Parts: sequence; structure tokens; C-alpha cells
Amino acid sequence: MEPVNGKVKSEHLCRKAFLYIRQSTLRQVQENTESTKRQYALKERLVSMGWDESRIEVVDSDLGQSGSGSDERHGFQHLVSEVSLGHAGIIVGIEVSRLSRSSSDWNKLLQIAALSNSLIMDEDGVYNVNDFNDRLLLGLKGTLSEAELHYLKARMRGGLLNKAKRGELRRALPIGYVYDENGKIAKDPDAQVQEAIARLFNTFKRTGSARSLIRDYEKQGFLFPCRQFRGFKLGELSWGKLPCSKALQILKNPLYAGIYVFGEKQIQYTAGGRKYKRMTKDHCHAWLPNSHPAYISEAQFEENNEQLAKNSRPDPSAGHGGAAREGSALLQGIVICGRCGRQMTLRYSRSSKPIYLCDSDKRQYGGAICQQAGGGNIDLAIGKLLLETINPMAMDAAVSIQRELSERKEEVLRIYGQQMERARYEMELAKRRYLRVDPDNRLVAAELERDWNQKSSGFESAKMDYEQKCMAETRAVDEKLKAALEQLVSDFPKIWNDPKTSSKEKKRLARLVLEDVTITSDPSKIVLGIRFKGGATKTLEIPNIKRNLDAANAEEDAVSEIKPMLLSGMTSKEIADALNSKGLMSGTGDKKFNCSSIEYLVRKYGLPTHTEVVKTGGWLTAKEKMAELGVTKSQLNRMRKSGKVVSKEVSFHGPAYLYKPEAPTTA
Repeated sequence: MEPVNGKVKSEHLCRKAFLYIRQSTLRQVQENTESTKRQYALKERLVSMGWDESRIEVVDSDLGQSGSGSDERHGFQHLVSEVSLGHAGIIVGIEVSRLSRSSSDWNKLLQIAALSNSLIMDEDGVYNVNDFNDRLLLGLKGTLSEAELHYLKARMRGGLLNKAKRGELRRALPIGYVYDENGKIAKDPDAQVQEAIARLFNTFKRTGSARSLIRDYEKQGFLFPCRQFRGFKLGELSWGKLPCSKALQILKNPLYAGIYVFGEKQIQYTAGGRKYKRMTKDHCHAWLPNSHPAYISEAQFEENNEQLAKNSRPDPSAGHGGAAREGSALLQGIVICGRCGRQMTLRYSRSSKPIYLCDSDKRQYGGAICQQAGGGNIDLAIGKLLLETINPMAMDAAVSIQRELSERKEEVLRIYGQQMERARYEMELAKRRYLRVDPDNRLVAAELERDWNQKSSGFESAKMDYEQKCMAETRAVDEKLKAALEQLVSDFPKIWNDPKTSSKEKKRLARLVLEDVTITSDPSKIVLGIRFKGGATKTLEIPNIKRNLDAANAEEDAVSEIKPMLLSGMTSKEIADALNSKGLMSGTGDKKFNCSSIEYLVRKYGLPTHTEVVKTGGWLTAKEKMAELGVTKSQLNRMRKSGKVVSKEVSFHGPAYLYKPEAPTTA
């Protein structure tokens, strides 16, 4: 070996020597102990070269860290900072690969060492970075170290991918699957676990969202299985509440559809660092349908993921309007612009009235709004159409609901029965363990007796839950409920118009019947192109007015009733009472008619007033009667009150009268 006296100078000896120690994995640290000893032994060599032991700093905080990067290697970062500050006289590593497996990190360290005049030493010798030959040799060693890592990774990665493409790469399996004796993926032999997985998918199909699924589980008190993949309880099965994150993982996992997948998430290197990106099935390393027993079909898996995507926040650019929410707009998320064909968005006015608008150009390019239409009258028209469409199907729906409730009753009882049987088995197992133990060994016997008591208590609790559920679920489907379901045909309009029926439920019902609604708005009318599930279509036209269509129609109905009443000589109060007794609604928004609302309709539609109708019979006004009799106003009022003249009240706003003329005298 070349003597070091020519390169190690006093200026290096007066600074610190940094001994950097690293191994790539914790397994290597535990098993390859000889390599670690060789690295620590370099400290003795530094002492023999002239460094005082107190000035030798051992940097070993990166044991178990890969040298491919410097982000997680805090020891390497500390080393670089000390070199840049000029505190390092020499950097020591058993070989270049221990310091870095990345050319970029290695070259940066060489540049900083050259500026601070720090030496670098490995097992082969000492190098002065400012010397061209030494710098060339160190650069080659760094390049070879990086290439070595690349080849090692390529070999291991190639073997892994090749095995994955055959569907033979073993990985941790989600709940519901295990490896059989041949190393193949199989369903969990526990029937209760299989039942729990199947129930999760059936519940999601019924509820339509992960949140609703979790709420249903919480309401019913269902538990969900979980196997321990690490720790001292490795492989043990436990039961607990189902979190929403777990439900989403299961719903999005293609393994439950019988598809073996590898590479569904792949690393993407960006300026912000490494990021995981979810890949489509065409870009996965392996996508093997029908590779093992499935809980659901592939079509059901695709449908579930499509439903989950629709349940996210509304995104017109992605073609979906999000999950049905609490707002009053009935067509939220299923409205299409009849002019440009884009998905329309939704806004609410200050009075909480819905407005459907197509503003894609405005949001993206700062352009103008394509079109907008008030949603109140549109929702009314669609609601009436749904009542007409659903009513004929209500009887079939009632029968289907009865069948579903019966199936759900059996399912709930089966689940609680399985929980009771499992608790019984655990109790019997604890009992057998206790009976096998030596009675004189009180330490073990006491613990086993305590476990037996706990299992017995758990069995009694599960048995009580099962019995209570039997009673509750038996009452759930009785003759009264059947009769109520059959009454659904006639009661559906009441249910739809009931204020207790939430807008969210109405939207979900509308989405079951309607595929989408295309809106084309003109100044005079709004054309609705309705597409039903299954492909049937229908076109509706409604007037483009700001007022509520129901109120406008109610106003027209009231006017048709008011006109003949006026001609018959009825007063405004008499007309208002008659309309209220018929249950008609005021077009001005009041629940009941009054004199003011009758007067408003008379003026608006140009109907003859009560005064005009009465005067057609020859009646006189107050001024005309005063002229006829030659009396003053006060005298005429006294004559009216005393009954000396015949009069009728005609005004809508206070007392005003018409008077019957005097009979002409005959000669």
C-alpha cells in the first residue's frame, strides 16, 4: 500500500476524522456482523496514521439505510455539513459504496471535499480530491458503485415481475383470503368470514355509498373480521367495528373479483419527490382475471368503483355530478346542456332556489355563460312525471320490498347466530384448556379460569343479542307492514310531497329512474329532454317564467272560479270564503284567499268588479242617490241606517254602497 505521509499533512491531523459506517438493511446489520466489525476496525488505522482518538467521530446513524439516496440518511447529511464547514480532515469508509450509491450525491461530496481540502480514504488507500488522478479514480469508483446497485435491482426486479406475471408472487392477502397448502389463493375456510365479506358487498349494493354502509353497520351492530399480520398474535382472527377506510379498501380491491393484480400503484419520480400513482389495468404489471375464487363478479367490481367515483365531489369535466346531497335541486348531477352538451352545474339563489347553469367556458376560459334556467319549475315538472311513472310500478316495488325485508331478516339472524356459535366455541375451548391443567398449578389454573369466565360472559352476551334480534326482526315483517307496503300505490304521492321526505332521498329515487335530463332554455319556454334508465325518452315543454308553476296554475284555476261568482253578484268576502271552502290555493302565495287577493286577481285579469256588475241592474252611486233625493251625504247615511233606502256594500276597502233607485210615480 502507498505510504500516506505524502498526503496526510498536519493541517489534516488538526481537524477531525469522520468514520462513516453504513449497511443497507437491518437484516444485514443483524446477520452480516463481520462487515460491521471491518468498518469499525478502520478507527484503529486512523489512530496509527496520527489522529488522536478523541478527534475521530464515528457516524453510524445510517445503519439499515440504503445508499441510493440521501433524503433519509441523516448521518450522511451531517457528514456533508461538517465537510462544508471545514471541520473534516479526512473522510473514511470501507469502500465508496458505503458512502453513496448515487453519482449525484457522490460528486457533490467530492466537490465539497475539494473546496475544504479534505482527504478521502477507503480500504485501498488515501485520496486527495484536488489531485486529478485521485479524483478520476474516485469518480470511476462512484460510477461503478451506482452501476452495481442498478444491476442488483434489475436482477431482483426482473425475477419478481416474472413471478408476478404468472400470478405466483406471494404477498399479504386481505381479509377473506388465505393461501392453501399448495400456495394458491383460496377463500378463508371460516364460513363467518366469508359471510361478512359477502354482506359488505351486498350492503354497498343496497345503500350506494361507503358512508351509508358504515352507518348501516353501526345501526345493526355488525362486526367485521380482521386478521393480525404482525406481532405476537400473528394470524389470529379478531372482530371489531368496520372503519370507512377499510370498507373503501375492500370495495376498490380487485382481488375480491377474482383478479390477481400487481403494480396497481407505481412510483413516479417528480420534482417534488417520489409519488405513488394509481394505474389503469392496461398499465399494471399483472392483471389476471379468474385467477382464484371470487366474492363478486368483475362486472360488479367495475360497477362498484364507478359508483364510488360518482359519490365523490361534483366534477363536470369528469362527467359526474357527485353523490346525492341535501340541497333542494332534484336533478343535481344529471343535467346536460342542450346547446353544448356539457354537464351543467348547480347554484342556489339567495332565496335558496336552485338554478341550473352551463358555465364551463366561464370557469375555464373567462367566457360567457352558455345558458341557465331556474330549477324550481323544472323540478316540479320532473316530480309530476316521476309520480306518473312510478305509480304503475309501485305494486311490484312493494312486493320486492317485502321480499328484500324477509331476506334481510334472515341475513341478520344468521349473522347474530354465527356470532353466538363462535362465542360458544371459544367458551368451550377455554373450558377444555382449564380442565386439562394441573389443579395444583394455581398460577396457570387461575389465569385459565379467568379466561373461561370471560368467554362464558361473552357467550351469554352474544346469546342475549341473538334472542333480542330474533324478537325485533320478527316484528319487523308482520301483516301490518305488508298492508302498509300494499298501500304504497295510493300513498306514494303523499310520501313524495311529505315535508319529512328529504331532498336527498328524492334525488336518489330520481336517479334510479332517470339517466339524465337535457335542458334547452329559450325566453318563452324550457324544453326538457328526459332519458330514462333502459333507453326510453320523453320531451317536456314548460313556460320559462320566474313564478312557481304550481302557483300560476292555481291562480288560473281560481280566476275561472271567480268570474261566474262575480257575475252572480257575490261580494269579494263571499267569493274568498267560497274558494277557501273548495281548498283552492291563492296565486299570491297565501294559503287562504282574502278580499285583497280577490281584488288583485280582478285587476290583473280585467274581470268586472262587483260595483260594475251591480250597477248593470240600475243601482246608483252615493252621489247619484243624493242628487235624486236632494239630500246631503250625512242625511243619506242616516236614511240607509234607518232602512229608508235600499243599499248594497260593494267596496273591497271599507264601507261603500250602491243604492236602489226610487220607483217612478205613475200618473
